[in-house]
Amino acid sequence: MNGKILIVEDEEKLARFIEMELQHEGYEAGKAPDGRTGLSMALDGGFDLVLLDIMLPELSGVEVLRRLRKQSDIPVILLTARDTVMDKVTGLDGGADDYITKPFAIEELLARIRASLRKKQSTAAPGGDVLRAGRLLLDSARHTVFMDDTQLELTKREFDLLAMLMENQGIVLTRDRLLEQVWGYDYQGETNAVDVYIRFLRSKIDDAFGVKYIYTVRGVGYTLKNED
Repeated sequence: MNGKILIVEDEEKLARFIEMELQHEGYEAGKAPDGRTGLSMALDGGFDLVLLDIMLPELSGVEVLRRLRKQSDIPVILLTARDTVMDKVTGLDGGADDYITKPFAIEELLARIRASLRKKQSTAAPGGDVLRAGRLLLDSARHTVFMDDTQLELTKREFDLLAMLMENQGIVLTRDRLLEQVWGYDYQGETNAVDVYIRFLRSKIDDAFGVKYIYTVRGVGYTLKNED
């Protein structure tokens, strides 16, 4: 597989056409019919690139991009029928990596996808920012986590939460701070989201390997300690 690409597009025929072309080129593809679903999948689905339409139900593409950029640097190519300079400037200033106007030739879209993926690979420094805690190793450039020689399968949210804890080893982080840093200042979801994802991490790390890294400080929050 050449990579995993998310298509956020409410025009089903166009989305299906792009999906088939991507699969023909060796990519894995996922689809979302609205902005809210697209944002959720982009954050948690392990995609390498997002094709994002601007005119979407639920959340506009611009709003999806704004929220996505608070938590992820995944490459985003905007797809839109709009072709004004201001639309392009707004999209690029908002953090989009590229911009293509409908209708477009599929060959041009594929070329832009390849260019964006190459750029992502070239800017990820070999070895990247590596965090260690005992037997745990987190490589933010490669977006991987290992316990000894075993690679852990984490969602984007789990990865970001673990990175935050590992960056602050031995420091107690409150739930509010974790919500602000990992979920974003405008997070409107369940207030127990931190507790839920801490349980997910514990099941994949502490419970799975018989170790104790993630500690609860009652009434305050959580901390990660090096058991060694």
